[in-house]
Amino acid sequence: MVWNEATRERYRRDEGRCASDLSAAEWRVLGPLLPPPSVRGRRRRTPLRRIVNALLYLLWSGCPWRGLPRGFSPFTTVQYHFYRWRDQGWWPRINALLVARSRMLEGRDPEPSAVVIDSQSARTTESGGPRGFDAAKKVKGRKRHIATDTSGRLIETRITPANVQDCHGAVPLLKALAARFPGLRHAYADRAYRGNKLLDAVADPRPWTIEIITRSQRVGHFVQEPRRWVVERTFAWLGRNRRLAKDYEASQQSQEAWWNLASVKTLTRQIARTQ
Repeated sequence: MVWNEATRERYRRDEGRCASDLSAAEWRVLGPLLPPPSVRGRRRRTPLRRIVNALLYLLWSGCPWRGLPRGFSPFTTVQYHFYRWRDQGWWPRINALLVARSRMLEGRDPEPSAVVIDSQSARTTESGGPRGFDAAKKVKGRKRHIATDTSGRLIETRITPANVQDCHGAVPLLKALAARFPGLRHAYADRAYRGNKLLDAVADPRPWTIEIITRSQRVGHFVQEPRRWVVERTFAWLGRNRRLAKDYEASQQSQEAWWNLASVKTLTRQIARTQ
């Protein structure tokens, strides 16, 4: 996208207090998908929009929980909602609903017919938790395995130690996709996923077809590889959130939740602009 006066005006974010805050149009998209209030216990006192704005600020700025500025809800309240929604699986659920809605707005089937898979290694901090050493990338930390549709929307995420090979990390990723989309059995991938071991591991109950997109042999020239570039663009989209620049979490589940939240933010903005 080329920045000019028209695009700058379209993507300007001066409505809220922070650039990460939800606009009114974005809240109309995301608000109805959030968890309903509990029928037991105390009544909810903090509006969910304030909670989500605080989470988006943490994701966008990369600041720690205690670094949440005044004016937001107390960080303990925001932290409580984040871990509660993480354990209840709300962010993957909301992301799946937004993916289907975004696809239908383009006139496409809500369920993808093919996915693009790839991985990315990231360094960890002293927070602890599972980690490993990626000898190919010379990175000690964790590896993000993601699957997107052919337009780059995040469909599924799995976090593993960095020493897990791409073809091994793709096994739980593809099995989760097969459980969600029974008709989905085609994936695009790079050379790291070639061979029969991955196909044999995910052959039950139906076999997958993994199309390997090899890199062009033209040295010194950039070539946009078919299908493969969309997953790289997704890493770039979501990587603009500074909390994802490194893996600051002690658990893999928290990191998966942040990736799903980053996808929710991107899809919410795209849908609000379309509508």
